[in-house]
Amino acid sequence: MSATPLQDRLLDCTAEQREASLSRAAEVVREGKVVVLPTDTVYGVGADAFDVVAVAMVLAAKHRGREMPPPVLVPNPRTVDGLATDLPMYARILMRQFWPGPLTLVLRAQPSLQWDLGETNGTVALRMPDDEIALTLLAEVGPLAVTSANVTGRPAATTAQEALDQLGGAVAAYLDGGPRTGGEPSTIVDCTGEEPVVLRRGALGAEDLRAVLGTTVLHDSPEAAGRAQAGGDPSQAAPDAAAGGASEDQAALVGSITPSGVVAVRDAVRTIPAPSSAASSSPGSTGHPLE
Repeated sequence: MSATPLQDRLLDCTAEQREASLSRAAEVVREGKVVVLPTDTVYGVGADAFDVVAVAMVLAAKHRGREMPPPVLVPNPRTVDGLATDLPMYARILMRQFWPGPLTLVLRAQPSLQWDLGETNGTVALRMPDDEIALTLLAEVGPLAVTSANVTGRPAATTAQEALDQLGGAVAAYLDGGPRTGGEPSTIVDCTGEEPVVLRRGALGAEDLRAVLGTTVLHDSPEAAGRAQAGGDPSQAAPDAAAGGASEDQAALVGSITPSGVVAVRDAVRTIPAPSSAASSSPGSTGHPLE
């Protein structure tokens, strides 16, 4: 890691400096180092998703283990077919309607990919953020493994300076896109079965999803329904939420659910038996705790 003074690692992304700052950030990623970038919710810390050492550096910066793998941000929906396999049509519909935006999809990862995000058990969580700076960087360097820019257990950073104060020299460059509002985290949907399952309620509600799914039945995981019934806080069980953060990736365990039934989101929430196909294809212990 360079001995550059930490404040010099803040890269101004105002109109006059944006091109140069993004060029430097892309260089950092290609060098196998870690970068902080703004997203449409909070700041994220990430690295080249295909660089095993760089991804390990991201987890180390957050003081986080391999059992909590980061999601992957993509520049456009076309990228998904290179990263995931067996995409159901409902997943493609959701991408077309809600990307870029606060929707994370858990999909079956392409088995041939040479990457190591952690203990994913063959799945990958993908999102296309609705942020110009993030999308420009992603278009330049490709998919990034990104999680909230904070030390685990502390509030998610809503400015580049807050990220710098927490992560310090573990990050080579901080893209400063101004304050981010935080707000609700992304809605997470498991798309590994014949029917979608909401793993976490977030910025997109069940009615938003159902409006575009037609006859496809939308299910709720027991954990998501429990949080909603407890008061509608979609990040209630998230580690960083307890510290006041509102990260795009906050959640309880994604894919660690092995329910005997799922919860249907209709006019009134009620428990119904899980379809046998969904039960057999449930992510089980896919291990995507998105923070």
